[in-house]
Amino acid sequence: MTPKEMALLLAQAMDSKKGKDIRVLETDGVTTLADYFVLCSGSSAPQLKALADAGEKAMKDHGILPHHVEGHRGGTWILQDYGDVVVHVFDKEARAFYDLDRLWADAKTVDLSDVLAQPDAE
Repeated sequence: MTPKEMALLLAQAMDSKKGKDIRVLETDGVTTLADYFVLCSGSSAPQLKALADAGEKAMKDHGILPHHVEGHRGGTWILQDYGDVVVHVFDKEARAFYDLDRLWADAKTVDLSDVLAQPDAE
């Protein structure tokens, strides 16, 4: 599975749990940290966990496990590192505070119109 396919699969998994403001950023041209960042917001600590769990299950179903997971206990930001793809699941306040959308503004945004089933509404 390519890094882009991984990122799209993760976006779909989070969409299935009603994740909000899902974005996939192609970061390989701007950082060596990862080829793609998947950003998603949730409305509560239980939803953040459900979003992260859905992504982890989708990847596990394809035989891919995260190298590292951070933030499950904090309830405001969960990070899953799949090597070439890093997932950030935030509550609204943490997403605004860390503002990765702005920090990685030079990254190309991947079109998700054919991937996400849910219309994005805040």
